[in-house]
Amino acid sequence: MASEISNRAEIDPRAKIGNNCKIYPFAYIEGDVVIGDDCVIYPFVSIMNGTRMGNGNTIYQNTVIGATPQDFDFEGATTETIIGNNNNIRENVVINRATNAGGQTVIGNENFLLEGAHVSHDTKIADKCVLGYGTKIAGDCEIGSNVVFSANVIVNAKARVGNAAFIKPGTNFRKDVPPFVVAGGTPVGYNGLNNVILDALGITEKAQKHIANAYRLLFHGQTSVEDGIYQIKQQVPPGEEIDEIIEFLEGTKNGLMTKL
Repeated sequence: MASEISNRAEIDPRAKIGNNCKIYPFAYIEGDVVIGDDCVIYPFVSIMNGTRMGNGNTIYQNTVIGATPQDFDFEGATTETIIGNNNNIRENVVINRATNAGGQTVIGNENFLLEGAHVSHDTKIADKCVLGYGTKIAGDCEIGSNVVFSANVIVNAKARVGNAAFIKPGTNFRKDVPPFVVAGGTPVGYNGLNNVILDALGITEKAQKHIANAYRLLFHGQTSVEDGIYQIKQQVPPGEEIDEIIEFLEGTKNGLMTKL
């Protein structure tokens, strides 16, 4: 089905727009842009060069996709912003493209970015995440799937957040937040397991007990991260979630959040 494009939208003729899209008046789309099928682009949205958007995305008023990176190292390189499928990106969101040639800022599939969220250059966000009102994610961050950021969270550069973590409102952090936890406070600390999401993901009660035990060993003693990993390997039965925790811990470069 042909797309419905307002003649009052400003669209470079080189832009590639899929089928069954609806583009409202006063949208602005530059030439080096690809938009998939079944997307809705509301008024006053700007989609800038280097944007590659999949299918079924809805972009609300005053959002900017593929904005020039807010990075002093940016020298005009050709870079990309990758948006997957079925994302809901609300009003006044800004997503910057990457800084260096060949780089990508990536938003996966089925994410929900609420009003005023900002995703900076080279950050990678996986699938089914929620970015609450006013949440700001700095450059070069890595965000797993099923992560929920409450309102006004600030994630500093190069931080990582593991799958199915929940970040409390107003949290400001630069340390890594591992999978399946609730995190908050200043400095950011371990606030227990994210049992609501674990239940929704079908993680068994037995597996959740093993996860809780792993984090008890890591956060409730005076051990280093390395000692904590060793104790988890020695004392917690192996499983998919435990393996994921260990892999995340072994990959930390920023250090981890503190115990509560």
